[in-house]
Amino acid sequence: MSRLVAATRASKVPEVSVLFWVTKVLTTGMGETTSDFFAVTFDPVVVIPLTGIALVIALVVQFRATAYSPWIYWMTVVLVSVFGTMAADVAHVGLGIPYAVSTVVFAVVLAVVFVVWRLSEGTLSIHSITTRRREAFYWAAVLATFALGTAAGDLTATVFDLGYLGSGILFAVIIAVPAVAYLAFRMNAVAAFWFAYVVTRPLGASFADWMAVPPARGGLGLGTGPISLALLVLIVGCVSVLAVEHRSVRRVRR
Repeated sequence: MSRLVAATRASKVPEVSVLFWVTKVLTTGMGETTSDFFAVTFDPVVVIPLTGIALVIALVVQFRATAYSPWIYWMTVVLVSVFGTMAADVAHVGLGIPYAVSTVVFAVVLAVVFVVWRLSEGTLSIHSITTRRREAFYWAAVLATFALGTAAGDLTATVFDLGYLGSGILFAVIIAVPAVAYLAFRMNAVAAFWFAYVVTRPLGASFADWMAVPPARGGLGLGTGPISLALLVLIVGCVSVLAVEHRSVRRVRR
């Protein structure tokens, strides 16, 4: 237990930049299509626990790292994206919970994480992720945002009948709200960050679904496998750039 709450020497999360948001959106899209690909190609009873185990291993590696590592961090985010999507899909497909209900439930879960985190640590700023406990709160919030975003995206696409392209456009407009509010009206930076962070999930997933699903479902029919692979290539490219930038910053600071 003492190791869990021990302080770390530096923040374990990346600086927020344009490339951070681009990479985040790409991981949300990949999580959606990869989860769908796994569900169709493999037995969900097998693949879901295996994905959960892979996520746990990634989180252990992330927690054991002494400083921020772009490759470890984004590998963990990708696995959170895939498993978070599976969790939301199991709630709807496996348990028969309506998207409206699961959206509310996941929103409440996220709110509880934020409230407990704020009461415990006094801040929700990602720039303060310098202890094991704060890191645990951070990843709990990240997982909840992925599950919430998945349910919300499916809600607008299917229940509200906007379709995947319509949902993608809707969330593209919504994600501009915190940016405008922060720049023009001095919205709290932490609130603006988490607002945008939640919306990236349905934004990326909606456009990924639109490209992957067949025309009969309102998509381009490119397939979940090819879209997942294409997004993985783009993510690797973005993380490669982030890794180079991170090494450059570390050299300057030395």
